[in-house]
Amino acid sequence: MSFLSVEHLHKSYGSNMIFQDIDFSAEQGELVTLLGPSGCGKSTLLRCLAGLTSVNGGRILLDGQDIATLPPQKRGIAMVFQSYALFPNMTVAQNVAFGLKMQKVDRKTLHLRTAEVIELVELKGFEDRYPHQLSGGQCQRVALARSLVTRPRLLLLDEPLSALDARIRKHLREQIRSLQQALNLTTLFVTHDQEEALIMSDRIVLMQAGRIVQSGDAETLYTAPATLFAAGFMGNYNILDPAQASTLLGRNFTQQVAIRPESIRINASEGPSAEIVGHTLLGNVIRYRVQTLGIELLVDVLNQDASVLHPCGSRVTLGIDSSAAREVA
Repeated sequence: MSFLSVEHLHKSYGSNMIFQDIDFSAEQGELVTLLGPSGCGKSTLLRCLAGLTSVNGGRILLDGQDIATLPPQKRGIAMVFQSYALFPNMTVAQNVAFGLKMQKVDRKTLHLRTAEVIELVELKGFEDRYPHQLSGGQCQRVALARSLVTRPRLLLLDEPLSALDARIRKHLREQIRSLQQALNLTTLFVTHDQEEALIMSDRIVLMQAGRIVQSGDAETLYTAPATLFAAGFMGNYNILDPAQASTLLGRNFTQQVAIRPESIRINASEGPSAEIVGHTLLGNVIRYRVQTLGIELLVDVLNQDASVLHPCGSRVTLGIDSSAAREVA
């Protein structure tokens, strides 16, 4: 049995269904990401697991125990919110130690564990500062430390990085992943950011309108989307109708076809002729818009040398990896 098993979970407010028939699991020490657009139910699902929101049906098994009806303080779960939720009148050390005080841990243990986790999140020397004296990234590390200090069985992270700038966000997600692996801590991470999910996750659970549409490891969700929604959400796929795909790839298709931009090559030795109609610089990648056989495609090329940039109007030959074409419904 998995360390965490969510079975047929359902939540609604009257006739308004938030999510239904949710089934997924997480192994001990695994980081599972709940990924999906805003309003798909992922944050409510996390609150239900924490016990902050009641469920209408289903089971939540944590280490073999059904915790669906237990109060939050008896679940052994810690949660980190997007908004930090720090006490403004408490110092860093006091915020971190708050959960231990609620557990009535003895003073010596409280000080030792607080100091230990503050060092773990690289905030040593900041113990006496107040939240208003910290940066956003530092505040989020305090919130993380406050959750870790209670030694939870399960850690829940509800879009903890979305309010941070790109540089701090990148550093903090690496730090969270490193800590999670070092502590072998089972973690559920909620985000709507596809890149974040691909980088951080052992497994991804993709949600749409209160349902799970696909789950699996990051590589599978990116390279083998099961549905049109998954293809559209997991990357900048070219989505072709059956007639377009048949024309381009030379074989018959009965459903829409998704082709990744990086699986198409420019200036291949053979293939259809195309015209460059535009390009966008994405840092280490150049994304071209090309027109071929009456079809417009996105093509991603590694930005190795500015001197080989293909200008608009130039003619190229496309090489298309047909094995990368995925039929999606």
